[in-house]
Amino acid sequence: MAALGRFATQHRVELAGSERKPYVVGAEAAATRKAATGRVRVSVVVKPKAPMDAGKLADPKARMTRAAFAGKHGANPESVKVVKAFAKEFGLTAEPVTKPACCTVHLSGNAAAMQKAFGVTLVQQQSDEGLFRVREGAIMLPEELAGHVVAVLGLDNRPQAKPHFRIAVPHATNVSYTPVQVAEMYGFPRGASAAGQTIGLIELGGGYRAADITAYFKTLGIKAPGVTAVPVDGGKNTPETANGADGEVMLDIEVSAAVAAGAKVAVYFAPNTDQGFIDAVTTAVHDTTNKPSVISISWGGPESTWTTQAMTALDAACQAAAVVGVTITVAAGDNGSTDGVTGTANHVDFPASSLHVLACGGTTLKGTGTSITSEVVWNETAIGEGATGGGVSAVFPLPAWQQGAGVPVIGASAGRGLPDVAGDADPSTGYVIRVDGETTVIGGTSAVAPLWAGLIALANAQNKVVAGFVNPLLYASGAKAAFQDITQGNNGGYSAGKGWDACSGLGSPVGTKVVAVLAGVSGSSKGKKGAQKTAAKAKKK
Repeated sequence: MAALGRFATQHRVELAGSERKPYVVGAEAAATRKAATGRVRVSVVVKPKAPMDAGKLADPKARMTRAAFAGKHGANPESVKVVKAFAKEFGLTAEPVTKPACCTVHLSGNAAAMQKAFGVTLVQQQSDEGLFRVREGAIMLPEELAGHVVAVLGLDNRPQAKPHFRIAVPHATNVSYTPVQVAEMYGFPRGASAAGQTIGLIELGGGYRAADITAYFKTLGIKAPGVTAVPVDGGKNTPETANGADGEVMLDIEVSAAVAAGAKVAVYFAPNTDQGFIDAVTTAVHDTTNKPSVISISWGGPESTWTTQAMTALDAACQAAAVVGVTITVAAGDNGSTDGVTGTANHVDFPASSLHVLACGGTTLKGTGTSITSEVVWNETAIGEGATGGGVSAVFPLPAWQQGAGVPVIGASAGRGLPDVAGDADPSTGYVIRVDGETTVIGGTSAVAPLWAGLIALANAQNKVVAGFVNPLLYASGAKAAFQDITQGNNGGYSAGKGWDACSGLGSPVGTKVVAVLAGVSGSSKGKKGAQKTAAKAKKK
C-alpha cells in the first residue's frame, strides 16, 4: 500500500469565505441531480508578493506600470510552488503561470480528483437555466495551503451575474436618442477625440457582428472603432439573438465608442461564472497588448449571491486596476433598491459595490438638442420596466472619499454607498442601438457604465494623463459643478435629494467639467492645459 502524500496527511481547514449556498431549483429538477463527471478547470487565486497600499490609490505618484506591478504585487513564488506541489499529489495538472500579475494558478483534472483535492462534493444539477456543476458548503484545504490561497474558483459553474440592460417596450410617450445625442445633452466635449485610448468591456456571454458595427457607425457619421475580441477561459465572441446577451455586448460597444470617437475597444469574453468574471477582469487589467485605460462592466448580481472569497478576489482585481491607472465603471443594477432579491429588504449589486470602481446609476432623461428639459431617477417598476439600483453595501465599509457625502448608516456599521454617478438608463428614454441586423432601443444601467467609460476615455486623451481611480476627485468639494444634481424620484427604498443620494449618486455628468476635474489627477500644468483647451474648444462651438 502506497504511503499517503505530504498534503493528504494534513489536517483540513476551511477556506475562509468559500461557503456556497445551495443552488435553488424546484423539486422536479432536484431529482435530476447526479455525480459530476468530466474535466474541471479551476482558478486558484494566491497571495501576492506584497499587499497593495490602499491609502495611495488616488496618488498619481504611486502609479505603477503593469510590468512594475507584476514585479512587486505579482503571485508569491512560494505560494505558486506550494499549490503546484499540492496539485501534483492529487493528480491535477498545473498550467504555467504566464501572467504573475493576475495572482492565479489554473489547475485541471477530473471531477473525482478535484473533489478529493478540495474536500468538496460536486454534482450535476439541471435547472431552468441549464445544466451546471454545483457544490455546497465550504472548500476544505490541507492546512499548509491556508496561508497561500485566497480563493478557489470554478469548482461550481452556476451562472454568477446578469446583464443590466432593458429593451424598451413601445409606449406613446417613449423617446429615444443616439449615444451622440445623449453626450451632447450631457455637455461632452464636442469634436474631441479619444484616439490613443482603449476601452475594455467585460462580457459574460453573447457577441458582436462586425457588419453591425460598421453599419451603425456609418449612420452616426463616425468612423467605426477597431474592436478586438479577447477570449478568457474558453469564452469567445458568439453572437446569437438580440434579446440575449448580444444586446448587452452591442450596447456596450456602440455607446462607449460613439461618445469616445477614435478610441479602440477590447472585448473580454468569458463564461458567466465567478471564475470567468474574475479571470476576465484580471486579464483586462493586466493586458499588456491592448492596454485598456478604462474598463466598463455591465454585469453583476446581488451581494448575497456571491461567496466572500469571490468578492474579495474581484475587489482585489479592481484595486489592482487603480494601482496601474485603470478606471473601472460598473452598472449599479436595474431592479431598484431590492436588487431583485425576494422580500422587502434593500440590497446592492456587486461588483458595483466594490470600493475600487465607479458605480453608475440610472435616470430618466428628456431633452432636445443640447438642452435637458427634465431628469429624474429612473423608476418604472410600476409598469415592470425596472429601476436603478442603489443603496448601502452590507459587505464593504464606508470609504474615506465618501465621508461627509451623507451615506445612510444601515445596521451596526457604515457601509459603502452607491451609485457614485448617474446617467440616462430608462428604456423609455433609451439609446438607439443596432443588434443582430436590427435597430432597437435599449436602456438600463448597462448603458450608463459605457457612457461614463467613454467620457473618461475622452478625458484621458484630452488631459494627456490617465485618470485612474477617479472617485476621490469626483467626491471632492470642488467637483460639484461637474454634476447635474438629480433631486426628484426614488428607486424604492431611497429618494433623491440635494447632493449625493443612494439612487442617483452625485448626479449626471456635465462633460467638459468632468474632464477639467479629472485633469487634476496629474497635478501638472500639462493636464490642466489640456482640459482648458478642451473647455475653450467646446465653448466656441
